[in-house]
This record gives sequence, C-alpha cells and structure tokens, in this order.
Amino acid sequence: MDKKSYQAATLAVQAGYNPGNGDPRIAPLVQSTTYRYSDAQSVADLFDLKRDGYFYTRLANPTVAVLEEKIAALEHGVGAVAVSSGQTANTLAILNIAGAGDHIVAASALYGGTVNLFTVTLPKMGLKFTLVPPDAGEAEIAAAVRPNTKAIFAETIANPALDVVDFDKFARVAKRFELPFIVDNTFPTPILCNPIDFGANIVTHSSTKYLDGHATSVGGVIVEGGNYPWDNGKFPELCTPDESYHGVVYTRDFPQCPYSVKLRAQWVRDLGTPMAPMNAWLTNLGCETLAVRMERHCANALAMAEFLQKHPKVAWVSYPMLPGDSEYERAKKYLRGGSGVLSFGVKGGREAAAKLIGALKLAALVVHVADVRTCVLHPASMTHRQLTGEQLAAAGVKPELIRLSVGIEAIDDIRADFEQALAQL
Repeated sequence: MDKKSYQAATLAVQAGYNPGNGDPRIAPLVQSTTYRYSDAQSVADLFDLKRDGYFYTRLANPTVAVLEEKIAALEHGVGAVAVSSGQTANTLAILNIAGAGDHIVAASALYGGTVNLFTVTLPKMGLKFTLVPPDAGEAEIAAAVRPNTKAIFAETIANPALDVVDFDKFARVAKRFELPFIVDNTFPTPILCNPIDFGANIVTHSSTKYLDGHATSVGGVIVEGGNYPWDNGKFPELCTPDESYHGVVYTRDFPQCPYSVKLRAQWVRDLGTPMAPMNAWLTNLGCETLAVRMERHCANALAMAEFLQKHPKVAWVSYPMLPGDSEYERAKKYLRGGSGVLSFGVKGGREAAAKLIGALKLAALVVHVADVRTCVLHPASMTHRQLTGEQLAAAGVKPELIRLSVGIEAIDDIRADFEQALAQL
C-alpha cells in the first residue's frame, strides 16, 4: 500500500501486510524457526544479504516483518527491527553505533530501568553517559557533548515524570554536533507523536505497552528515520567492510536503511534477541485498534487529571494536556494527545499513597503500564527502587508519586473507584 497517502489510523490497520488473491486476509502467524529451500545458492544469497527472504527466525520471520513494516510506516521511518523487549530496543539502539570508550548524552527524565541501563550496566561495557536535566538550556546540553559522544537520547514523554521533551532544543544540539538523536516514543505511540518529524533520527518503542495494548506480549521496536548521514565519518562500522558478514558495507549496499540492516545482521544475530513470532502476531493485532484506543486513553486520562486536580486530598497532579501543567505548552506543540498516563501525589506523602493504592478496587496494582486496564504503581518503591534519592529527583520521581495508567473502561467507573479510595484517607 502507498504509506504516504494514508493517515495513521488507516496504517495501524492496513500497513505491513498486503494479501494476494486467495491469501489469508489476516496476517498469518508463522511459528517456524526455519525455512526450506530447493537449492544451495538461494540460501547463500540470503546469508550474503543479496536477496530478501527468511532462513532462520533469529534474524527474520514473516510475521515479525509484518509488524516491523507497520511500525516503520506509522513512525515515518525507512526501516524497523523488532526485538525481544523495550529494554533490548534501547540497548541495541545504542550499541549499534557506540562501544567501549564512547559517550552518550541523555535527558535525565527516564524510565528507571533505562537509568540503570545507562548508569550501571552499559558502563560495565565501557560506555559513558552524561544525564542532563530535561529543562537544561542548549548551552548546558552542548557542554555535555564530548569528542567521543555518539548520540543524544531522550523520551518523548518521560516515564513516570511525564516531562515532554523539547524536540527543537535537543535536535538543534544533535544537529550542531552531527550526532544522531534517539527518542523513546513508547508513551505517545506514533498515533500521538512522530519524533522523526521533529528531528529525531532513531525511534524506539517498548511494544509491550500501548502497541500491544493488552498486556500479553513483551517486545520492542527500533525505527530508522532515514534522515541521518551515516557516511559522515563518525561511524566507520557503517561505511567500511564488515568482515563478520562477508565484507558488506552497510551504507554502500543498503543506502536506504544501513543502520537497520547492521542492527539486524550484527546485534540481533549475535545476541539472539529477536521478537518472538507469537508476540509479533499479538502486537500486530493490538496495533489494529491503536488509534481508537489512544483516543479513549487520552480522553479518560484528561478526565481523571481534572477530577484529581479538584480533589481536596490530592496535593498535585501532572498530566501534559492539563491546562496549567508545566508541560502543557510543549505538549500542545509536539503531541496530538497526552497519552493515558498521569501522575499525582496525595496529601500525607508516601504512607497515604500506599493506603490509597490498597483501597482501590477497579484499578489494579501491577508492575505494568499502558494497556486497556486501569492500573497504578508507586515508582519510588517499585520500578525506580534501585535509584538513589538524587537519581529519583533527577528522574522527577517524588516519594509520594503515584503513577496512574488510565484504561479504556467507562470513565464514571474509574472515577468512582478513586473517589471511594480517597474517601478512606
């Protein structure tokens, strides 16, 4: 299908799979690790990356390819690689262009697992990271850049602080230093924001969240924007022969999507981190309703933010599309909706937060976010518990902060649940 002629809601349903005459209307689940060929040369050409096709699901699978093409189309990218989790997506997005001795600049308002990845795990592999406040000025961000800096990283909407990245500011710094700008777009999804349109070069997703939407499938996706000159001399591994893969030169042999091909041929191949076909199949089904779900998530979340803001037992509320919110102007500039996650603090601090969570009946306490069911979490003692007090403050996680992921249930029922729980404080 012509990806450029359709809107996102149509691409979410139709992109990635175009059945021929007599083919299954729904993209099939190809639950097979391997594929049969009738001659040796066909397999040799596949190993040499001279032809498209499938020979082992660790590198590529028809069902996974459907999802990859759909997400690439939704994100206005030129290629995508689906992997085993959102953490894997962010890890490989970095490792594909940076190694021991290299440096990354990242906005500090990040998911706790990403903070740990950047400050503990990847440094063990020799990478260095500098975290800058999301509200830092261009001069401060630029001052963090070193001669060995390989990328700038941010989240569109930070989890759970809900800071909205200033795309223009970070993209200007990235362009000034000829660095790729990597953006985790998990919370908005491509329905609400397209980072590539605002200067991002690589987009990542935890597809476990809204893309799947039903809490059934762990996965991640890395999308290449097609708008970065990988042959500018900063990334020789992309434009010199890869002897581990028959001397292929990614920028020469795959000029449209060299980053994606290298990512798949090197990292997914060697680390063995593909998305499972069943997870891709389920995530693709989830994506078909992504546009309508995000509309409902946004409407319900705004209604809950307005309700909580007026409640006498609530100390503060943070939601990007809430008028008066610190992120409101940036949200209106870059987003088509505030997504379904908000954060708030109740009067009484951490103990009151725990009591409120225990009193909820419809909203469940789960270590998850961004699916059709309303759920809550206390990040400081759960998802972000590995962070120091200083790191929690940098990530925007207050001790009393409750992360509320608003589902698509009837808003009156969600609101009533929080009304009865707040009444018990």
